[in-house]
Amino acid sequence: MASKEAYIIIDIGTGNVRVAVAAVTGEILGIDRENIIYHKDTNYPEALYFDPEQLWEQVTALTKSALVQAGEVHILALTATSQREGIVLLDKDGKSQIGLPNIDHRGREWESLIKDKSYVYRLTGRYPTSLFSAMKVVGIREKRKEIWNDFSTFLSISDWIEYMLSGIAHYEHSQASETLLYDVAKKDWSAELCAVFNIDLSVLPQLTDSGTNLGTITKEQAANLNIADDAQVIVGGADTQLAIISTQPETNDVVIVSGTTTPIIKLTDRYLTDEKERTWTGRHANESDFMFEANAGVTGLNYQRLKEIFYPNEDYEVIERELSEINSFQCVASLGSLLADEITPLTKGGFIFDAPVSHQLTRASFVWATLWDIACSICENYKTLNEVSPHEQDYIWACGGGVQSHTLRQFIAALLNKKVMIRNSYRQSSVVGGVLICNMALGKDQPPAITLEVVEPTARAHYASLYNEWKKTRSSFKQLFS
Repeated sequence: MASKEAYIIIDIGTGNVRVAVAAVTGEILGIDRENIIYHKDTNYPEALYFDPEQLWEQVTALTKSALVQAGEVHILALTATSQREGIVLLDKDGKSQIGLPNIDHRGREWESLIKDKSYVYRLTGRYPTSLFSAMKVVGIREKRKEIWNDFSTFLSISDWIEYMLSGIAHYEHSQASETLLYDVAKKDWSAELCAVFNIDLSVLPQLTDSGTNLGTITKEQAANLNIADDAQVIVGGADTQLAIISTQPETNDVVIVSGTTTPIIKLTDRYLTDEKERTWTGRHANESDFMFEANAGVTGLNYQRLKEIFYPNEDYEVIERELSEINSFQCVASLGSLLADEITPLTKGGFIFDAPVSHQLTRASFVWATLWDIACSICENYKTLNEVSPHEQDYIWACGGGVQSHTLRQFIAALLNKKVMIRNSYRQSSVVGGVLICNMALGKDQPPAITLEVVEPTARAHYASLYNEWKKTRSSFKQLFS
């Protein structure tokens, strides 16, 4: 039997690393994953890091596992996608020094170095904080001299994966948008921004476009993975951008990406900023579009952790069945989701329900409240985007593991008064996005875009009253813990 043409897609998220082998049609032939291992850096109050060598060993092992699952395949190309804001530092010999994830905030105590934050916002499309890559580099410079003295450059995590495969250091544009060193409108590194952080422009790698051919896999890595040494390494991009690509939206569409966090994004053909500095604008992983964004924060992570508490051994179908059996509103939650209009985030949260405890309160009631909190947070952030750049279409796209909940899709449709549409690729959206950019780079035909479901907005009056109840609950938590 002839082997299938396939790609290897390496995806480094916030919580786990996964590797998929996928056919050029988008069919996933093999996939495996593991949690990323983070360590605390006691030199700082809020610092986490990972060992690049250890992560690479995980990538190698998972790739081999996915290839075994896939069976007889001919690997045409490999690409990578990863969490935004995460980076890996390289030394002067090109060896990996330390990995800093998006959840590392080692630069927080030096945020005061940014004298004119509005100036940085105008150029970068995001209010500067320790979340972004430049501040992580500053934190290394200020307290980890043993690393800094041998430092030569840094790469996004997906670009580092491709560097390990090809030996070519580079930085893809959607990932560069997250550094605070990149002029988003001009699509280039900025000497002015480098001066703000006292980082030499010369340390920044060449910029590359997603979906272009970086080069051929090194013979060493081809042998390590036991694949042909003519496989091409294709420039990938940030995981949010590749997830959006999998939905195959049009300019001016809105896409909700429900993963660990929940970005709400409008694709635009021009650089937009918000005079109140509440939104982000970055480069999409195509040649011309921008991503105008508000983010509801760690919503998906909340849902996953509560599933582990209330439904540790059941699948999502069981949850959905029990959710459908809820006949009356029993509890409401506020779980620390982010709203663009709020200056300070909520760091405490919980559930509120009537006392004494009703016999109608079940485990599904808590999951219902969690999904409602996610939907209401999405609605609030959507309103912010719509205020700056009105969204005219009567639909939105959704992708990512979080929207496998039909209940959540119903909530979003009702609150936004928009149809919620998902593609058949929505569960593995960043992987399928990787397939599409590999196809583009190699001139392969793209698989057809298949709409799996359209959820119409219904029962809006009922949900409007519950929305007001959620707003009161969130306000109560803000007052209690302010």
